[in-house]
Amino acid sequence: MSKPVEILYFYRTRWGHHDEFMDLFKRNHWPILRDQLAAGRYTAVELRTPRFHGVGEAGWDVLVSITYRDWAATQEHSDGEIALSLYPDQATFKAEEQRRFELLDAHWDVVLEDRPLPG
Repeated sequence: MSKPVEILYFYRTRWGHHDEFMDLFKRNHWPILRDQLAAGRYTAVELRTPRFHGVGEAGWDVLVSITYRDWAATQEHSDGEIALSLYPDQATFKAEEQRRFELLDAHWDVVLEDRPLPG
């Protein structure tokens, strides 16, 4: 049996647009992630932001951690089907998703690999 796979999704929002990004994320993307979680494709989804405003060395201000059931689950692409069922007004959904990504300065994904330490 394949082991779970954790992927970190980092977002750096444009200055002054963090709240708008978070609103759009929660309204349009979280329901899709929640469906994937309920279906068993994901075993965990976590959203994090830094507690304090720093000087930007971290390079990100939103972190989403998704633990996939296994590697095969990372290859499944059912987000589009879920979005169609959740958002009948696809024009609005697509415009808001485009806006969500326009609010970013950067976005990158990091697939984590376990590295066991010696006893």
